[in-house]
Amino acid sequence: MFFKYTRLTYCASLVALALGVVSCTSNTGNQTSTSPSSGNASPATNTANTTSAPASNLSGTVTVDGSSTVFPISEAMAEEFQKSNPGVRVTVGKSGTGGGFKKFCNGETDISNASRPIKPEEVELCKKGNIEYIEIPIAFDGLSVVVNPQNNFVECLTVAELNTMWEPKAQGKITTWNQIRASFPNERIGLYGAGTDSGTYDFFTKAITGEEGKSRGDFTASEDDNTLVQGVNADKSGIAFFGYAYYENNKDKLKLVAIDGGKGCVKPSPDTINAGTYQPLARPEFFYVKKTAATRPEVKAFVEYQMNSANKKLISEVGYVPLPDELMTEVQSRFQAGKVGSIFEGKGSQVGVTLKDLLKQEK
Repeated sequence: MFFKYTRLTYCASLVALALGVVSCTSNTGNQTSTSPSSGNASPATNTANTTSAPASNLSGTVTVDGSSTVFPISEAMAEEFQKSNPGVRVTVGKSGTGGGFKKFCNGETDISNASRPIKPEEVELCKKGNIEYIEIPIAFDGLSVVVNPQNNFVECLTVAELNTMWEPKAQGKITTWNQIRASFPNERIGLYGAGTDSGTYDFFTKAITGEEGKSRGDFTASEDDNTLVQGVNADKSGIAFFGYAYYENNKDKLKLVAIDGGKGCVKPSPDTINAGTYQPLARPEFFYVKKTAATRPEVKAFVEYQMNSANKKLISEVGYVPLPDELMTEVQSRFQAGKVGSIFEGKGSQVGVTLKDLLKQEK
């Protein structure tokens, strides 16, 4: 069972959305969460099942940035970690997967959150910056398609229908629901999606249009998923895609759409995501650790804290699916061995590739 996680804050401007902003830009690139110990506390959290360890003597700062999808995991982990490590300050930003990698490869951060594997151009950017990294898969997500709760005609969409809606040639041409399916009403479609710096955008386009980073451009875009939540909630004809946690924490404001990937209509849930039956929009989530930073005690401790099976309940509480213990053991071994690079070979988003198989191949 998932619990609502109140750390997710609502910072979107409904005024801008109501005016029909339809540009692929983000106004949330530098949002950062800091811990209670840093003097800028996040809202209260459900931590009834979390046991605080005795305070440690660790000190220092850990800087995290990147994916807004992975942000809730890092924020939850950071807050709990600092309760037993009050001398450590962990800052968590959400400038998007792409924006996070730019900072990371430039040496500005210790850890980069990502909702897709690192891309070839980001691999090269890190090489130029002399940044070696360790790739840490941390959870599974089912990228969710949602509509306004008042929508009474969309229950399930096929991948082909989503492609018709989002492919590049649809721009300015596919503008009403009846163009997607003849039985749908002749009402305009309000499109909301992750910004182009987002790993969620990259994965969605790879899975739906067949080309990573290729879609129509006339949609309201943001790297902040809360902006998209509020946009669809305010737009009766709206449809959006984002990480499952943002649906789970806003289910009273949204209607979840089942996806037919060729084997019938399936909705994302912890069971369908973990079983791999929610296709093609199930995916792993990551964070990347700078190898030199991993030698610092405070960074090493925070990374190990996130991988500790005792803390995977925090992943569930924010709305994602923890890795099975057998996979997390493999990931822990990779970190302890200091294995640099990506098991995805730096190819970016890949649909239909299992984390389990890739970890086995690496051995």
